[in-house]
Amino acid sequence: QITFKPNTSVTLNSSTFIGTDKPDSARLMRFFHNFYGIFQISEKIGVTVGFDCGTEEKTVEGGGRNTWYTPVVMIRAAVTEKVAISARGEYYSDEHGVIIATGTPSGFQTGGISLNLDYQVAPAALWRIEARNLMSKDDIFTREDKPVNDNIFVSTSLAISF
Repeated sequence: QITFKPNTSVTLNSSTFIGTDKPDSARLMRFFHNFYGIFQISEKIGVTVGFDCGTEEKTVEGGGRNTWYTPVVMIRAAVTEKVAISARGEYYSDEHGVIIATGTPSGFQTGGISLNLDYQVAPAALWRIEARNLMSKDDIFTREDKPVNDNIFVSTSLAISF
């Protein structure tokens, strides 16, 4: 991992994994790269732009590679010292199910948008509520026990750092 901060408003990060996450008997070599930039546009507005890309051998003997990727853009605005709102747009393409297996013809090819509200409960505690909509090429989600190609949900979390 390499992180570069040319100034107080810009952070660039590049992380790479080369290896396998499988037992030796099923060793499939993988290359994965994550790159993102955080740009503090003003005191209250920040933008994050990222791109992940991975490739893995199809079989132990070689014979080609499966590739997946995901671009993401996030914008965050501080409303007050303790409250912030964010929006995120993302797309995930894993046609061959290397990371997310669906068993469908197009694999996991899904875009999403989300909005969230963050509240700084304490210096080391952040509460978030998020509304998210995922839209897929295939019917990989379920609604009322029927396959559908989209999923809308609201979630909440409490993150504590120490």
